[in-house]
Amino acid sequence: MSSNPVAETVASLMPRARAELTELVAFKSVADFDQFPRSESEAAADWVADALRAEGFEDVALLDTPDGTQSVYGYLPGPAGARTVLLYAHYDVQPPLDEAAWTSPPFELTERDGRWYGRGSADCKGGVIMHLLALRALKANGGVPVNVKVIAEGSEEQGTGGLERYAEEHPELLTADTIVIGDAGNFRVGLPTVTSTLRGMTMMRVRIDTLEGNLHSGQFGGAAPDALGALIRVLDSLRAEDGSTTVDGLTADCRWEGLKYDEAQFRQDAKVLDGVGLIGSGTVADRIWARPAVTVLGIDCPPVVGATPSVQASARALISLRVPPGMDAAAATKLLEAHLEAHTPWGARVSTEQIGQGQPFSADTTSPAYAAMAEAMAVAYPGQEMQYAGQGGSIPLCNTLAALYPRAEILLIGLSEPEAQIHAVDESVSPQELERLSVAEALFLRNYAAN
Repeated sequence: MSSNPVAETVASLMPRARAELTELVAFKSVADFDQFPRSESEAAADWVADALRAEGFEDVALLDTPDGTQSVYGYLPGPAGARTVLLYAHYDVQPPLDEAAWTSPPFELTERDGRWYGRGSADCKGGVIMHLLALRALKANGGVPVNVKVIAEGSEEQGTGGLERYAEEHPELLTADTIVIGDAGNFRVGLPTVTSTLRGMTMMRVRIDTLEGNLHSGQFGGAAPDALGALIRVLDSLRAEDGSTTVDGLTADCRWEGLKYDEAQFRQDAKVLDGVGLIGSGTVADRIWARPAVTVLGIDCPPVVGATPSVQASARALISLRVPPGMDAAAATKLLEAHLEAHTPWGARVSTEQIGQGQPFSADTTSPAYAAMAEAMAVAYPGQEMQYAGQGGSIPLCNTLAALYPRAEILLIGLSEPEAQIHAVDESVSPQELERLSVAEALFLRNYAAN
């Protein structure tokens, strides 16, 4: 990184950043209170609020959102007449999955091979630290030249929409000229990237019932309708032979125009086992950024250990459908529901329950904020030009903010590059990326104020 005062300041702050991320990662802030104590999320929210107060933020508040979680808000006034920038991150995290499978404890930030490991280190507690680093660097080098609002969400990973509904009920709170969403990531380590599109999402539970109760498979199997077998047939109907998503009536042949994703690199990033083929058709970028994708997230059925020789009376699954830009998530949800009902065999009873939904997002990359970010990233990443990429994941808040503030420019950056393995075992963050992106964000705020 070329020498400049902002970069030098961020570099000097990295030990503090690591200590703070260690504290923040230690909170088991999974916003599923059936699995994790609410007190862990509340403690993480308090930590963020205290950090904002320490940086001179005013009106710091814990917002009780309609889904029963808390988002943290703060306002840092800039010079008179300055533009306002909203910085977003979330402090809630995904469950750690199998804690025994982690190389080091998921809620203890651990350095290994030049990376910092821990749940939320990249997604998105690292984003909270990134925002703090950028602001501290500016304060040490002439001051923050814009008004800054920070919002740290408490339930992004659950998709329960608490902050979206709160924002709709209090539209004045998050109004800004530009919004920086710190919950995306570079295409790969060292390649500065803004995310220009996001797939939306719908989540649905499907339940199949066939019998009043389980039956002995020897006495009744072969004629008695098996609910688990019916569910398997239904789930299989959601994919073509090549693995492409096939929901009746849903377009699945769109193409991605922009940064390409080399197939060999994708296999490496996704850690696909040798000899196992990728699914779908078209380029990798088509498949993960421009087309719908269904995933079976879980199935309720007897575990293998302890299973009895029985015909199952009922079975249930949780399904996620990612919806690309250009499609309406609500319409896709209706098509998915109709498909599940149409493909349920043997007259089995089927019921569906939608539990989450978010619209896809597409940004205006021709706006002045993107020019300011490109200039900033060129300094933070010498010799590299800012790239535009899609992201297969969903951030429903983006569409809410775009609808509430149609004149606001929205940029997505962050720490979730492929090596970070967000949502998986051994999630990690690159401290070099944290440093460079913090520099980029600080310089962006300065550039944007000067435009």
